[in-house]
Amino acid sequence: MKNLMLIFCSLFFFFGIGNSTINAQTKNNYVVLSKNIQQLQPILQTATALQEEDGNKFGEFHVIFCGKTLQETQDNPEFTALLKTAHKQAVKVFACGISLKKLNLNEKDLPTELKVTENGILYGFQLAKKGFLTLSI
Repeated sequence: MKNLMLIFCSLFFFFGIGNSTINAQTKNNYVVLSKNIQQLQPILQTATALQEEDGNKFGEFHVIFCGKTLQETQDNPEFTALLKTAHKQAVKVFACGISLKKLNLNEKDLPTELKVTENGILYGFQLAKKGFLTLSI
């Protein structure tokens, strides 16, 4: 009888609690890789729509900007305002460090809300390996 109770408790733990933990970790996470900072506004609109659509299943939303478009981030009040909106929405926005180096841009000259990742493409792949849904535009 004790063995039967032990088996029952083990099965309950494995299928009951174990399953709820797996389901609790299932979130929809997104990453967008872009070469155009002008896309930030529609990206944020998309993040809002997905957050409403996903409800409790909405996880993280990251945006990575690479290439020459990063030159347009300096002293750009419209972009800075959008970055503040992104921050309020918990959307993480990154600049590619490789692009910054190639363009001789200094990280301290970027808006403070724009984070830098050493290698934007690698970061995108790393997020994809973690299950993030990816889009390049």
